[in-house]
Parts: sequence; C-alpha cells; structure tokens
Amino acid sequence: MQKNLDLLKARDELRNLNKNLETIVRERTFSLQTEVKERKSIEEDLKKSFNKLKRTMEGTVKAIALMIEMRDPYTAGHERRVAKLATAIANEMGLSKEQIDEIRMAGFLHDIGKIVVPAEILCKPGCLNENEFGIIKTHPRLGYEIIKDIEFPCTVAKAILQHHERLDGTGYPGGLMGEDIILEAKIISVADVVEAISSHRPYRPAMGFKNAISEIIEKKNVLYDPHVVDACVRLINEKNFQL
Repeated sequence: MQKNLDLLKARDELRNLNKNLETIVRERTFSLQTEVKERKSIEEDLKKSFNKLKRTMEGTVKAIALMIEMRDPYTAGHERRVAKLATAIANEMGLSKEQIDEIRMAGFLHDIGKIVVPAEILCKPGCLNENEFGIIKTHPRLGYEIIKDIEFPCTVAKAILQHHERLDGTGYPGGLMGEDIILEAKIISVADVVEAISSHRPYRPAMGFKNAISEIIEKKNVLYDPHVVDACVRLINEKNFQL
C-alpha cells in the first residue's frame, strides 16, 4: 500500500515538474522570439540607415565630380565615364561588391586634385610646357590630401593617389612599380587612359576606342596591369561596352 502511495506521489511530482518545465520552455521560447524580432528590427533599421548614408555619400561624390568638371569644360563627363568604365572592368574581373563600390567612388573622384590646378592650365588648347605639366602632376597627391581624412574607404584615397602610377615605375607621383600599386588604382588608370584617348581634348580631336584599345594592349605588362587590360578589351571588343 505504501509503495503505491509513493509511486502516486512520485508520479504527481513528475507531472508537476513537466508542467513547470513546459512553462519555462514556453516563457523562454517567447523571450527568444521577442529577442529575434527585436534584433531583426534593429538590423533592418541599421540597413536602412546604411543605405541612406550610402546614397548620401554617392550624391556627394557625384556633386564633387560635377564641380571638378565645371572647372574644365573640355573634359565634361570625364569623371562619370571613367567611373562607368572602371566599374564595368571591376565587374568583369569578378571583384566583390565592396571593391566595385569603392572603385566607382574613386572613378568619380580621381581628378579631385585638379580643383587646385589653375583653370588656364586645365583648359590650355596647346601642349603644356614643362612647368605646367609639373603642376598637373601634383593633382593625384593633392586629391589624396583632400580625401584622406574624410570618411571614405581607405582604398578610395589610395586609388586617387596612385592612378597615374605605372607598372614599370615611370608614373607619378611616387614612381611606384608592380604590386606596390593597388588594384583599384590599376583599374582607374586603364579606365582613365581609355576615356582620355577616345574622347575630345582641347589639343586634339577624339581618337576613338580602337586607338585607345591599341594603346593599352601595346603597353600591357609595361605600363598597365594585364588582367585589367584583358577585362577592358573584352568589354569593348566582345561585349560592345559604350561610354
């Protein structure tokens, strides 16, 4: 008899424990669901804030690019076209979205240092003399100094600084060679050259894509990164890319 009573008591205790456990599980599950919902809400708010900040930054970059172009009407649209081609090259090379966004930004801003260059030099219809070209050659470093302390990704400022460097060390302002030049700058470099050759300049008419492509192919592995050149050539010759 006592044994049966003990069994009944144990069963009741077990039943109560199960009920308590179920209550604890329900409460914990509800708490976790609430935490997940709150976390998702926070993540969505952060994503919205990030996208808004990104749009604001892109708008600022485009406004700066327009300001650069207004000082040099002969190259109107240059920044936009370089950004477009550089972005397409980066896509063709399979770079990450983050890298592509940074390259697009650097494309828009690569000539920001020209804000400091006198307009009469920028718009000169003839060839520049040695002193004038020396002033032009300061624009990558000036651009870097303007951008470096702003909250842009660090590669943007470096790409601006290095976009006139060349693989063989003959570029400026640092005479960097090979792997010392970041990939983003190598891409901007090729896009800049192709756009410049194929477009009108105050001292010559537009020379077209054909001449631009011939130039970068001829100087591949000497001045320009071979992978960047190959991607650019594919875009223009095989995929009918248009600026």
